[in-house]
Amino acid sequence: MEVYLDNSATTRCYTSVRELVGKVMCDDYGNPSSMHKKGVEAEKYVRESKETFAKLLKVQEKEIFFTSGGTESDNLALIGCAKANSRAGRHLITTTIEHPAILNTMQYLESEGFRVTYLPVDRNGCVKLEALKRALCEDTILVSIMHVNNEIGAVQPIEEAAQIIKHYNPRILFHVDAVQGFGKYRIHPKRMGIDLLSISGHKIHGPKGTGVLYINERVKIKPIVFGGEQQKNVRSGTENVPGIAGIGLAAKEIYTDFDAKIEKMRELKRYFIEGIREIEKTVVHGRTDETSAPHIISVGFAGIRSEVLLHTLEDKGIYVSAGSACASNHPAISGVLRGIGVRSEYLDSTLRFSMSEFTTKEEIDYTLKTLYNCVPMLRRYTRY
Repeated sequence: MEVYLDNSATTRCYTSVRELVGKVMCDDYGNPSSMHKKGVEAEKYVRESKETFAKLLKVQEKEIFFTSGGTESDNLALIGCAKANSRAGRHLITTTIEHPAILNTMQYLESEGFRVTYLPVDRNGCVKLEALKRALCEDTILVSIMHVNNEIGAVQPIEEAAQIIKHYNPRILFHVDAVQGFGKYRIHPKRMGIDLLSISGHKIHGPKGTGVLYINERVKIKPIVFGGEQQKNVRSGTENVPGIAGIGLAAKEIYTDFDAKIEKMRELKRYFIEGIREIEKTVVHGRTDETSAPHIISVGFAGIRSEVLLHTLEDKGIYVSAGSACASNHPAISGVLRGIGVRSEYLDSTLRFSMSEFTTKEEIDYTLKTLYNCVPMLRRYTRY
């Protein structure tokens, strides 16, 4: 039996998305900037995808920009806004548990002379809003806080943070990395006080190498990619029409029967957590109720290294993660786990199980049964 529980790393494409991407690649392959019929056919896919995202986010089509993924969207939002608004100030704010696409970009901006404040989080992984209030100053131009943490599923108080930011200074820009949140929550940036929002296609059953950045029309931003001035010169380069068509269809699909899909994942999450607690010396990190994300479960298994348990499960056809897939090649202790104060015996003994709408109860049962068998065995024979 094969069980894929690494959906926070990437998801399987919808069949409809795969078929559409193939059609655009092989049949409607024109350059959307070309004036002939083939170009017009290609441009239609770009326009339809913009319409889809504008409708889902309740924003204007002209505020939707396509990128190569969440990382580029984050980079464009942070670097583009920092450089465009540097005369107003050079202070940026983020949290200690952001994705590397944010943290590494902030480090780059620090090397460019910007000052960055990293906000702490509580034991559940939620940003401390009092710390945000204290960090804001006359020099602050941008705050970036993720919507859903990719390792433990903590949901950040985005609307409350936006209110604090805008009350202090309405001109401070608020960016949200919604890579793990889009498709799991209904997100309406204008109502929530969000100026920029990052989305990734391969987290929502769309193609890899596709992303979206919502940019409020009032935001001053400089491009970080230069070329033929496509997408209003914000993101140059010939549009990836097959990918854009695919991410648009994936977004439409994931929000179809949305409530039923989310409730199914929540039920499976509750069931999995109940089962996992039968194993001694295990802990589920962060919140486990409905204030947490419906698809992410972070579990520490004392006495077993994450990598050992991960490969043991892999041998049984079960695929999970030891944390963020984007940082998995770097054998360092998770900054997220350190940030929430996880005890030392769990820091290098934690796995992330992440579901999708395709996950079944039978797969969860098989995973639990496998863990019941292998965890005690590994604790006996593994030197920690």
